[in-house]
Amino acid sequence: MNAKSKIALFGLAIGAAMLCGQAVAQTAPQTDVPGHPRVNEVNNRLNNQQKRIDNGLKNGTMTQAQAARDETHDANIARRESVDQAKHNGHLTKQEKKNLNHSENSNSRHIYKQKH
Repeated sequence: MNAKSKIALFGLAIGAAMLCGQAVAQTAPQTDVPGHPRVNEVNNRLNNQQKRIDNGLKNGTMTQAQAARDETHDANIARRESVDQAKHNGHLTKQEKKNLNHSENSNSRHIYKQKH
């Protein structure tokens, strides 16, 4: 693959990530689900991280590419949450919540480092 092709492929990947990020950012915030405290915890953390990304974009401490990367990671966490919920009739096990929180902690640290 020549350099021009690599640049074009990279540009397409960044563009797709930005579009996905905008789609995630435009969705309505998830509300608490009665009787599902683990699901609520994960959803509230994802919403909080989205707000932090939005604030970073607004105040200029984060670039669009950085925001797209972090939103892609959050979307991946949300997808994993949905898969886990589907296995257990809308609930999350303690281990699944622990794994999702570990991923959220990692992404949260990355957001912090980018903004400071």
